Amino acid sequence: MKIAVMGAAGRMGRELIRAIVAEPDCTISGATEMVGSPVVGKDIGVLAGLEPIGIVVSSDAADVIAAADAIVDFTVPKASVEFARLAANSRTAAIIGTTGFDPASDAAIVEAAKKTAIVKAGNMSLGVNLLMALTRQAAAALGNDFDIEIVEMHHRMKVDAPSGTALMLGEAAASGRGLDLDAHSVRVRDGVTGPRRRGDIGFATLRGGSVVGEHTVIFAGEGERIELTHTATDRGIFARGAVKAALWTKDRVPGLYDMTNVLGISH
Repeated sequence: MKIAVMGAAGRMGRELIRAIVAEPDCTISGATEMVGSPVVGKDIGVLAGLEPIGIVVSSDAADVIAAADAIVDFTVPKASVEFARLAANSRTAAIIGTTGFDPASDAAIVEAAKKTAIVKAGNMSLGVNLLMALTRQAAAALGNDFDIEIVEMHHRMKVDAPSGTALMLGEAAASGRGLDLDAHSVRVRDGVTGPRRRGDIGFATLRGGSVVGEHTVIFAGEGERIELTHTATDRGIFARGAVKAALWTKDRVPGLYDMTNVLGISH
C-alpha cells in the first residue's frame, strides 16, 4: 500500500515517515510541506533521520495525494480540510489525526467521506481507544452519583485545549450517561462558581515541558473515587496507530470511520 505523509517536517510527520518505512505491508509514496518550507526538495528518509529513500518532500499536495493509496495527516484543521477534499477527488483514503476542528470543518470532512474512506480520530493509540471504551462503560454503570472530571496534560507547544483526546473521552462519558456533552461540559472554572451541577462533565487542561500526552478520567463518588489513566511516553504510538488505520482502509467503502472501527472495539 502506498502511503503519503502530509506535513512531513513536524514532529509527527517525521514519526509517520519512520513508522511507514518500518511497516512491511506499505511503502512511503510521498510527503508534503508548505510552499517555501526549507525542507521542500529534501529526501524524505534523510528528513526523518533514516537512510535516503529517493523521494523528496513536495509542496504540491494534489499530486502527492493523487499518487497515494492513503494519506496520513497530523497537521492543522484548515490544511486537513483541504487535504480531505483532495483525497475525496482522487478517491485516496485519508487518516486524520489533526485536532481542534470547528463545526464547519467537521462538516467538510463528513462531505469528503462520501467519496472516500476517512478515519478521523483525536488519538490513534490503541490504549487510548480502549480507555474510551472503559470510560463509556464506567459512566453507564456508575450513574450520576459519580461526578466525572477529565484531566489532560500535554507539552508546552500544543495549541488547542482541551485536547482532542480529552474531548473524545468526554463524548464517551456522555454517551455512557445518555447526555449531550455540549449541554453538560464545563471547560473553565474561575471565581465563585457555586456548587457543581449534577451530571456535569468537567475538563482541566495542563500544559508544560515535553509531555507527550496524559489523560485521566476521574469518577468521584461519596467516599470513593475511580481513576482511569493513559500515559503516552512515545509519539511513535500515534504514528503506528495511524499506519494501522491506513492499512485497514484498503478496499474499504467510502465513509467516516474512527479508531474503534479499525480496532474492532464496539461503541
